Amino acid sequence: MTIIRRVSRCLATATAAALAVSWIGSAQAYPTRPLRIIVGFPAGSTADTVARLLGNKLAEQLGQQVIVDSRPGGSGVIAVELAKNAPPDGHTLLLGGTAPFAVLPALKPNLPYDTDRDFLALSRVVSATNVVVVHPALGVGAVADLVTLAKARPGQLNYGSAGNGTVPHLAGEMFNVLSGVKTVHVPYKGTPLALNDLVAGQLQFMIMPPVSAIPHWKSGRIKLIATTGAKRDPFLPDLPTVADVLPGFEITVWSGVAVPARTSIRIVQLLHAEIVKAMQAPDVRAPLAKQGVSAHAESPAEFTAFIKAERERIARVGRQVGITLD
Repeated sequence: MTIIRRVSRCLATATAAALAVSWIGSAQAYPTRPLRIIVGFPAGSTADTVARLLGNKLAEQLGQQVIVDSRPGGSGVIAVELAKNAPPDGHTLLLGGTAPFAVLPALKPNLPYDTDRDFLALSRVVSATNVVVVHPALGVGAVADLVTLAKARPGQLNYGSAGNGTVPHLAGEMFNVLSGVKTVHVPYKGTPLALNDLVAGQLQFMIMPPVSAIPHWKSGRIKLIATTGAKRDPFLPDLPTVADVLPGFEITVWSGVAVPARTSIRIVQLLHAEIVKAMQAPDVRAPLAKQGVSAHAESPAEFTAFIKAERERIARVGRQVGITLD
């Protein structure tokens, strides 16, 4: 073999090796541009706050800008569809929660997405309990009192919610099922409207977020009698749980992060590790705690199992009381 041919072959081999290294390096580089967190609730909502806290921390950790993209509407369906159709390259994340991941799949037929098929769950990131509130004139100071009164006045006590199929609606029906009473659900277009009627005495009780209830509680216009988690809430440690009187009662509001299906395992693992790190940071947990929100970090398998259990539990309540969302 001539020297020229040997040199040509060596150059070709070196060039191929360089191209291979370059290709591998570009394939492994992540993230290569700003990330986007899609949220199905408006700016200023709790979900938006969570997304911004998480996004700021991820930007710090990953060295890339993270944009929070609020797409409210359809109980989160608009945001879910947008995330579902995004390229599965790890640059689009969905902050989904109770409504789009559990309530709608359990109660609404013909959704334009399938959470199990279209997404990979990474981790639940936050959860919060609700509170049971009553009008002071009702003369009720505890859950047991409310059960007793509801049994004595079947069909005469009204409770309000932000709409059919919302977490407060399901919580009210769960209360009916487990206590064996019949109270009447009155749906509103938002929690503030329902709360106004509770304060005015047109509703007898509600199940709602504590942050919205506490100012009215402190002014004496409503009474808080319990929280809705399985255990006492650190945000309101003096309040008992509904489950103390009605074993098995538990309903929370939660959010978690998912990415489009077919996202590579390497990116899923990297993102999961960064999300866990972010949610363990004191400057993320502290502002959430002030709003009565607990930070979480769990494995993709744990989050997937949690979503499935929540969906099945909500579907069971829906079947028992005939709730469907058409």
